[in-house]
Amino acid sequence: MSKTLLSRIKPFTTPPLSHSPIITPNLKKQVNDTVHLLKTNPNWPNLLLNDEQLLLDISPLLFDRIHDDVETGVKLFDWLSNRKKDELFSNGHACSSFLKLLARRRVFDEIEDVLGHLRRENVKVTHEALSFVLYTYAESGRLEKALEVYHYVIESYGYVPDVIACNSLLILLGKRKRLGDARKVYEEMRERADNYSTCILLKGMCGEGKVEEGRKMIEERWGKGCVPNIVFYNTIIGGYCKMGEVEKATLVFKELKSKGFMPTLETFGAMINGFCKKGDFAASDRLLKEVRERGLVVSVWFLNNIMDAKFMHGAKVEVSESMRWIVDNGCRPDIATYNILINRLCKEGRMEDAVGVLEEAAKKGLVLNNITYAPLIQGYCKIKEYEIASKLLLQMAERGCRPDIVTYGILIHGLVASGHMDDAVMMKAKMIDRGVSPDAAIYNMLMSGLCKRGGFSSAKLLFLEMLDRNIPPDAYVYATLIDGFIRSGDFEEAKKVFSLSIEKGVKVDVVHHNAMIKGFCRSGMLNEALICMNRMAEENLVPDEFTYSTIIDGYVKQQDMTTALKIFRDMCKTKCKPNVVTYSSLVNGFCSQGDFEKAEETFKEIQSCGLVPNVVTYTTLIRSFAKDGSTLGKAVYYWELMLRNKCVPNEVTFNCLLEGFVKKTSGPMGSNEGSLFFEFFNKLKSDGWSDHAAAYSSVIVSLSVHGMVKTACMFQDRMVKKGFSPDPVSFTAIIHGFCVVGNSKQWKNSVFCNLDEKGFEVAARYSLVFERYFPQAVISEASKPVLDAIDVLTITITWCSVGFVS
Repeated sequence: MSKTLLSRIKPFTTPPLSHSPIITPNLKKQVNDTVHLLKTNPNWPNLLLNDEQLLLDISPLLFDRIHDDVETGVKLFDWLSNRKKDELFSNGHACSSFLKLLARRRVFDEIEDVLGHLRRENVKVTHEALSFVLYTYAESGRLEKALEVYHYVIESYGYVPDVIACNSLLILLGKRKRLGDARKVYEEMRERADNYSTCILLKGMCGEGKVEEGRKMIEERWGKGCVPNIVFYNTIIGGYCKMGEVEKATLVFKELKSKGFMPTLETFGAMINGFCKKGDFAASDRLLKEVRERGLVVSVWFLNNIMDAKFMHGAKVEVSESMRWIVDNGCRPDIATYNILINRLCKEGRMEDAVGVLEEAAKKGLVLNNITYAPLIQGYCKIKEYEIASKLLLQMAERGCRPDIVTYGILIHGLVASGHMDDAVMMKAKMIDRGVSPDAAIYNMLMSGLCKRGGFSSAKLLFLEMLDRNIPPDAYVYATLIDGFIRSGDFEEAKKVFSLSIEKGVKVDVVHHNAMIKGFCRSGMLNEALICMNRMAEENLVPDEFTYSTIIDGYVKQQDMTTALKIFRDMCKTKCKPNVVTYSSLVNGFCSQGDFEKAEETFKEIQSCGLVPNVVTYTTLIRSFAKDGSTLGKAVYYWELMLRNKCVPNEVTFNCLLEGFVKKTSGPMGSNEGSLFFEFFNKLKSDGWSDHAAAYSSVIVSLSVHGMVKTACMFQDRMVKKGFSPDPVSFTAIIHGFCVVGNSKQWKNSVFCNLDEKGFEVAARYSLVFERYFPQAVISEASKPVLDAIDVLTITITWCSVGFVS
């Protein structure tokens, strides 16, 4: 053995502790008899009064022997500490054995109390016992306590705990992404570290993308080009593949084979996973073939991962083909296979096919789980089929699959998003009845939905229920409450909740401050809003576009464009880019001041920045230009631009445009040449229609030409409720609109079927005008329903005239 190697071997220097009895046959019998007495006779304290010293001497052996009965051990320790405290605490082995008993049964409160007491009494616990306590903390995920014991061992003995305990701590540090602490522990235990210790740290490094550093660590320990075994190679390959560096992984793969190492299934799995992530399925198929040639047994889990990766890269789901592929590779599809297929089918919107796969899995006797049902419930919620989603939840229970909090959460989220708040709250009650407790996220979901729909009193009741169920509110719940109070106009209560969240130790973030800033701005307290934004910087929080946009909008509403523009310039100096909401507020501000030139310049700037104007932007310009008859042409220009850009107008947009024509005097409108809206408006006017009626029909024509027939029908329904009768021009426009979207038969469900003969003649005449705005295929398809309707009307009139119809 070399002198260099010998110099690295150091003896363990654990000092011997006193009172460690030598185990003789007689002593072993005494221990067994005493343990039997302790466990079977409640009167043991009185029976052992004369044997206190013997009991104290053999107490380490007693605590070791009653390892499965914590209660007896605690009673014995308390009894001894009351009667022989000084002698007990001077016996390090007795206290150490008791600590091991507590650690073995993971009685953490008792461990902390006893260990704390022993430290205060300066009792030296054995290195073995402290290592065991550290191991228990680490295995239970109690990181801070594990680190505390780790440092206590070094403080007490001058060296680290045993390697098993240290390895357990390294694993936990890796899981918690605390690589710096893991490296420090590794450096401190280097002389005691084994291969497993090094591999744990290597895995942590690779997990954080520091593969090169990991390889350097291996070189420092074993020399350049020396990798101890296949486990290390697998870890390095897995690290490269996780980073997407498949080329480097391939070089390592070739290196290990050239050195005579046999790739394992894990090696191939890492490589195949890397190629799958990259989308190189030709390479992954070659490796899969090599796996079979080497006689390695491929698991269905292995194949499921490949199949899922192919779907993620755009391969269409073919159920029978996928099943056949798995069988051809020597495996049987399991529930995970079916879950992958169901999930992907749902993402493709093939809900019926997904249900078919579910039923096939059930027929094969596979155990369905929440992962099976969750995509289906989410998929049906997405297409607003909440009744089917609810039935699937019921089916789960009937098939012995208990819905978990995630599955309930998906359904509740869908119901909240669609405005079905009563059903959502009822579903929450059902999940409680079925033994599943909602968490803070579900309560926040419900409270947020209620607040947005004016149900703040119900939201407060949910908050109280949450507290009654001992569910601590998180940051999102407090943010929702603050926003709810602001929406309901109770800003003082919002401020109290904000202060309360800080008192409760909740980490207040940008969302909380933004809610408060919105409240200040709504209350006209703009200085306070600025103070709140400045406080964010003090708390290392970065104001976002919502922060700036809210304050800018606040100043715009107070007609203070100077300050609004100053804050806008400040915003542009930061990394926070203005969004369409920011620009829309400025457009509104300029329009309110009558500075239409700057308003239009700002509108152009929105587009030049790559942003898309929204319904608020367009409506602001339409409303402003529609106020004056001389600028109605501009209002119509932005109306038609809005439709060309596929921005769907809302009721406010309609009202602003129509009110402009109602208020219009006999002066010029500044109409636009080539405008579809004005062509129909002027033609209708020349046919004797009023300004309002002509504008109303021209709106429907515009929407239909641009394929927004659903919006046109909704607008028509609102106008009918306001007393407007369906007219023939709107009728033919909507028929053409239905043909544009490929649903020409839908017109029969509309109210236009009540037109008389003259109305249908007008519809037929105006349909000729549409020829310039629709493709020939649409014109041909749209003419059929108009002619059919006229034919039906003609037959009806004929029958009436000869007495067939009363």
